[in-house]
Amino acid sequence: MKYLLDTHLLIWAAGDEPRLSRSARDLLEDEDNAVIFSAASIWEISIKAALGRSSFQLSAAVFRRGLIEVGYRELDITSAHAVAVGDLPRIHSDPFDRMLVAQARTEGYTLLTSDRRVAEYGSPTLLV
Repeated sequence: MKYLLDTHLLIWAAGDEPRLSRSARDLLEDEDNAVIFSAASIWEISIKAALGRSSFQLSAAVFRRGLIEVGYRELDITSAHAVAVGDLPRIHSDPFDRMLVAQARTEGYTLLTSDRRVAEYGSPTLLV
């Protein structure tokens, strides 16, 4: 399977965060699964880091490099993804989450999320 991670899960998986569920961890550790991160998540991390909050100390460049080094695949944002955002119902207002849902739908990936609101989009999201 091909799993696109939402930004929270991506950060939690990279940091071995205890909030990462056992079911998510099992999917990520299964070598038969492809783990994918979106440029949208790196963009979101970059914006949050630029705000200078002491509670968010993460370099987007270093984080991205680390993801690639451990074998995660990167998904660019395309105009097809941008168009697909417009087809989504107004369940969630966060533009990054909406892009991730649109990318998963467009690419045929399953979006792993810990956000119940994002999971309301249904397939192809999976609440873990």
